[in-house]
This record gives sequence, C-alpha cells and structure tokens, in this order.
Amino acid sequence: MRWVSRAAAASVLSWLILLAGWTADALAKDQRQNAPGAFDFYVLSLSWSPSFCAAAEERGNAGRSQQTQCGERSFSFVVHGLWPQYEHGFPDYCQRPAPRLDRRIMASMLDLMPAPGLIYSQWDKHGTCSGLSAQAYFETIRKARAAVKIPAEFVDLAAPKSITADAVEEAFVKDNPGLSRSAIAVMCDRTRLSEVRICMNKDLQFRACEEIDRRACRRDQVVMPPVRGG
Repeated sequence: MRWVSRAAAASVLSWLILLAGWTADALAKDQRQNAPGAFDFYVLSLSWSPSFCAAAEERGNAGRSQQTQCGERSFSFVVHGLWPQYEHGFPDYCQRPAPRLDRRIMASMLDLMPAPGLIYSQWDKHGTCSGLSAQAYFETIRKARAAVKIPAEFVDLAAPKSITADAVEEAFVKDNPGLSRSAIAVMCDRTRLSEVRICMNKDLQFRACEEIDRRACRRDQVVMPPVRGG
C-alpha cells in the first residue's frame, strides 16, 4: 500500500512538472501576445477582387459595403491587408478601443483597398498591432504593395482562367526578384483563387514563412473569374 502511494505521488509530481512547463510557455507567449509592435514579420494579403465579388453576389450581400469594389470600376488584385505575424500565430486587436481612424486616411487608401469598411476593420484588427501611427501604417501598406509586381497576365484578365496554385506562385516569383516559393502562399475557396499572401520582414524585404506556406491552397485547379469590364 505504501508503494502504491509513492507511485501515485511520483505520478502527481510528474504531472505538476509538466503543468509548470506549459504554464511557463503560456506566460512567455502572453507577455508578447498583442503587444503593439512586438511581432516578427508582415503578411501582405492581396485579394483577387473578382473572386471576392462573385462570392459576395452568391451570398446575396454585395451591398453598400462592396459598392466601390464590386461596382463598375474594374479591379484585379487589391490589398486585403498588411498583417503583423509571429513565427507561430499572430496578434490582433492590440488596442481596445482602437484609436479612431481619420476619414481622410481612409479615403487616401481607396485606390488600393476599395472598400471603406475594409480599411477601418484592418486598422482596428491589424494596424493597431504594428506599433505605428495610422498614417505610418497605411504608408507602410502602400510601400509594401509597391514592392510587389503583379504579373501582367493577371492585370486585365478578360475571361475566366483555370490555373494551378503552383502556376500562380511561379508567375509571382518570376516577376519579383528575391521572392522565393517559401515566401508566398496562394489561397482558395472550394473553386476560386481568393488571395495571394506574401511574407515580408519589417523592412518590407521578402522572407520565408513556413506557417503561412503550410496553409496554402491544395486544390489541383482553381478558377480566376475575369476582371469586371474585361
């Protein structure tokens, strides 16, 4: 009976040691989690606008919030956001409530992010984690977008295009010196290409990001709906 008690005590002690380790890891993570400016790299997310608008129409919510993006003007790849990332996971909503975004800053970004609601939500969720002022954060988005060349074949797509995710990656890698396959991930829904995500360090240089790459589209073929008006 005494031997059983010692064995039980040893088991409980081992469990407590493991729990202490898990708690220490959690505390270490919490010390940085959602601290503005404390992150490892950015993801520049480029949304294929025709796919977004087609999905919105199917859901029946291509309403006022999408009028600019899904109206008569044609858009190809637009900026979804510039997202601070950890090597594992990401911060979000780092200031609650978020500092109010000046309407003039919002309006200045409509050429790249053609939906006012998107711009406001991206500031609240991701911009507050950058450690930058709103003006500096959206200037950084503009610089990040300028650093990426969209392959010509995608700029004025006039007809639906069936393509592999690998082919999309290869086109971006070919047209962007320094961009490797490990720094880009193509995303899709059940049938369409939805986004291209490109990883950058804080100086906006391309860098590898294994966790982002692991989430990439695994479908054999995806469709790119044509640019409106194409």
